Amino acid sequence: MKEADHLELRRVLEGLNYSLTGSSLSEIGGISYDSRTIKPGDLFVAISGMQMDGHDFVEEAVNKGASAVLVERHFSNLDLPQVVTENTRYALGLVSANFYDHPHRKLRVLGVTGTNGKTTTTYLVKSVLEQAGYKVGLIGTIQSIIGDRALESGRTTPESLDLQRLFSKMVDEGTDFAIMEVSSHALDLHRTAGVTFAGTLFTNLSQDHLDFHPTMDAYFAAKAKLFLSQECPAVLNVDDPWGVKLQVLNPSRALTYGVAEGADFRAENIQLENGGVSYILNTEAGQIPINLQLTGFFNVYNSLGAAALCFSQGVSLEAIKAGLQALSGVPGRFEKVENDRGLNVVVDYAHTPNGLENILYSGRELTPDGRLIVVFGAGGDRDKSKRPLMGAVAARLADVIIITSDNPRSEEPTAICSSIEKGLLQTNSLVTYEIIVDRRTAIERAVEIATPDDLVIVAGKGHETYQESARGRIHFDDREEVRRAIKELKD
Repeated sequence: MKEADHLELRRVLEGLNYSLTGSSLSEIGGISYDSRTIKPGDLFVAISGMQMDGHDFVEEAVNKGASAVLVERHFSNLDLPQVVTENTRYALGLVSANFYDHPHRKLRVLGVTGTNGKTTTTYLVKSVLEQAGYKVGLIGTIQSIIGDRALESGRTTPESLDLQRLFSKMVDEGTDFAIMEVSSHALDLHRTAGVTFAGTLFTNLSQDHLDFHPTMDAYFAAKAKLFLSQECPAVLNVDDPWGVKLQVLNPSRALTYGVAEGADFRAENIQLENGGVSYILNTEAGQIPINLQLTGFFNVYNSLGAAALCFSQGVSLEAIKAGLQALSGVPGRFEKVENDRGLNVVVDYAHTPNGLENILYSGRELTPDGRLIVVFGAGGDRDKSKRPLMGAVAARLADVIIITSDNPRSEEPTAICSSIEKGLLQTNSLVTYEIIVDRRTAIERAVEIATPDDLVIVAGKGHETYQESARGRIHFDDREEVRRAIKELKD
C-alpha cells in the first residue's frame, strides 16, 4: 500500500466497531494522529496522550483539510464524516493496518519484550537470521533498520500508524523478518494492535516504569498481553520468576531458556573474558560451543533468548552459532571506548536497578586487579522509587561511585542525586563516592582517577546523543565525552 493511494473510508474501517455520521464512501488519502501533519484528504484520529488530548485539535485538523475524523465522542458542529469508537488508540492500529494493506501479514514479525536486554537480543536475532539467509528489518530503541537504511527512533515501539508504515517499507524492500522491541507502554497503549506475530520472547522483569504502571503486577500484566494475544511460539526466560509465571500461562507453546537445569536452551561452562563470553549451548537438538564477541554475563541470557527464538522459526543450530558469534557490538550496550591511554571505559544504557546490577556484576568479574568505577544518575519525571535502589546496587558492587545527572527533565538534578545517595548510604556508609551534578565534569573526574587496571562504567544513557533538562534538549553523547576527557588528560 503506497502513501499516495486512496481508499474509501469504509475499507479503512474494516474490523472496527464504530458508529458513523456522514458518508462511508469518502476517500482517505492518508492517516494522521497529529493535527500539525494533516494533509487534505487525511483521516484524523484523535488519541489521548500523556499531556494532550487529540480531541482538542479536531477542529484544527478539519480546517487543514481532513476528510474524516475518528473520535471517541461526536462533534455536533462538524459537517464531515465522523467515526465514533470506544478506544481511538486501539482503532488507530486497525485502520493503519487496513490502510497499508496489512504489511505485517507479508512479514514474519518477531516481538521481544522485557525490562532489560531487548535491544541486544533483537540485534542478535537479526544477525542469526541474516546468517540463515534471510533479509531482516529491525525496529527498536536505538534505530529502525530497513534494507541498508537506518532511521532514528523516537521511542522503543513506534505508534501504531508509524509501525505499519515501517512494515510497509520493509515489504517494499523484500524483507522476510521484522524483529522488534515491544515495550509495556506500547502494549498498554495498543501500538501493536492488529499485528500478528510469528514469535515472541520475554527477557526478564525488574523494577522500571512504575510512574506509568501502578504496581509490578500491573507492569507484568502489560508485558503478558504480548503472549496472551498471540497464537505463536513463545520464548521465555525461566531463570526469571516472572518468566515462570508466563510459562504457566503458555504451557503448550513455550520454549524456555536459562542457565539453571530444565531449560530447553541452556548455557553450560560459561567463561567471562574481556574480549567476550564463551559457553556450551545445550539443546534437545544438540550441543554447540558459542564464543560471543559481546562481554558480560547478561549477554549469555541475551544470546540464549535469541538462539531459542530463531530456533522456533526453523533456523539451524549452525546458523545460530554463526549469527551469535558474528555480532561484534551494539551501540551503547557495554560499548568499549577505544583510546590510546590504555584505559578501560565502557558506556552502557543501564537505567534500572537490575540493569545496573547486571553491568556492575560483569564489570566486577572483569576487574580482578583494579577498581570498578561507576558514573550514573537517574532520569527525571520517571519512576522515583528506583533511585535509592540503584544507589544500593552501586554501593554493593562498585569501588568508586560518582553520582551525576542523567536526563533530569523538569526535576532539580540535585534532588535526584540525593535520592540515589540515600540508598547508597543505607547499604554501605563507608563506600567511596562523590556527587558531581554536571555529567561532563563527572565523566572527566572518573577518567582522571582511573588507572589501566581499573574499569570505568558510564551508565544510564548508552546510545543517546542528547541530554534533557528544564532548559530543553542539548547534544550530549557519553562516548564523545569520554574520548574528550581522555584526550585532555595531562601526561
